[in-house]
Amino acid sequence: MNPFRLPLRVLAMAAVAAALSGCITLLPKTDPVGLYRFGNSPVAAAKGPPGKLFGVLKTPTVFTRASSSDRLLTITDGEAAYIAGARWVSPASVLFDEAVARAFEADPGRARLIGRGEVAKADLVLRLEVRSFEAVYVNGPKAPPEVLVQVRGVINRNSDRALVGDQIFEARATASSNRVGAIVQAYDAANAKVLSEITTWVDGAGPGI
Repeated sequence: MNPFRLPLRVLAMAAVAAALSGCITLLPKTDPVGLYRFGNSPVAAAKGPPGKLFGVLKTPTVFTRASSSDRLLTITDGEAAYIAGARWVSPASVLFDEAVARAFEADPGRARLIGRGEVAKADLVLRLEVRSFEAVYVNGPKAPPEVLVQVRGVINRNSDRALVGDQIFEARATASSNRVGAIVQAYDAANAKVLSEITTWVDGAGPGI
């Protein structure tokens, strides 16, 4: 038999195998990505001094670029990296603003955030700048990390733009283990603590209007 002439059946099988190998190349196997969220934990805030309600206009939050996306940022010995196979369901900056809105909605104090398009008087203007939003491996890459959330808050009086307050808020929460689920819980806890302090602070700024 001529070695360069193969039965049609063999040629057909070879063609099928080549087609299948092509499919495997075009559609590589990928690991699923876990989606997570933060901002659901209740935010405790003191009621603050008595008095009438006042409106607060919150400007768009300024978020550090490295942690503003849907990636979970970690820091190990000064080296930044993202957790593989894990994402926030929305960019962290979006989830943070949603958590701020929920915190003020549940706040028993006098401050009320004024939403976009809402016809209401703004007595104060609140600006939030998220400076740190990251999981820090303070005890090495195998130990549970400590989540750090640091936010600068600035309050101005709307009538004349006079400065009412300027303060740094910081919270830390250590994950119960070095697993993504536990790290997300630590993010949630640290974020809730910071928002609790911020809402209490804004409530207390009311008498200075």
